Amino acid sequence: MGEKGRELDLDIGEALRYAGVGEPVPEELRLKMERVAQRVNAKVRPRYIYRVFPLERGEHGVVLVDSGVTLGGKMAKKMLAQCAQAALLVCTLGEPFEALLRREQARDMAQAVMMDACGSALVEGVCDQAERELAERFPTLYLTDRFSPGYGDLELSVQPDICSALDAARRVGVHVTDSFLLNPSKSVTAVIGLSDRPQAARIRGCDYCAMRENCALRKRGTSCAI
Repeated sequence: MGEKGRELDLDIGEALRYAGVGEPVPEELRLKMERVAQRVNAKVRPRYIYRVFPLERGEHGVVLVDSGVTLGGKMAKKMLAQCAQAALLVCTLGEPFEALLRREQARDMAQAVMMDACGSALVEGVCDQAERELAERFPTLYLTDRFSPGYGDLELSVQPDICSALDAARRVGVHVTDSFLLNPSKSVTAVIGLSDRPQAARIRGCDYCAMRENCALRKRGTSCAI
């Protein structure tokens, strides 16, 4: 089981993309985003936890043994078809980011939009960091793409089981609402398969995303590129 809290500078380019800023980026806007990012980096200490479980194939989906988690649907079955193990992951920016964003929303909504974009970029960076650490801990195994509830046909309703399996509420302060969303909002749950052979399955993209019909990025003619 892994658990970390660490500093991680967020990617300004990613933050600008989450804010819907296209190329070329005006220099003044980039500088404004950098200043917001510096404030976020100074106040927020991202955290992540993960645990690796053996897999079994059950009647209702892929079972992570002794976790209480069953991953239903075709996507999980495809992504984990060649895997004997999988990691459950929770990443979060925590309540400090939420408090910082609320204060900014009350003070300056334009700055708050940039701060929200910085939060989105930072939590994705935390997921990337956790994934790199997992690869380092299992150097003889191959990782699948990570995928999350709400993506493809993996239901959001599995969120409580993932968080329970990792004791996420106690360990990193992440809770699941009655509508299966995560609180704090800049939190992510994910699954990463581990296999003894290279993984070629790449099913990321807008066509597989549960948010494709309501995605603000798609409406602006861009995407999150996952």
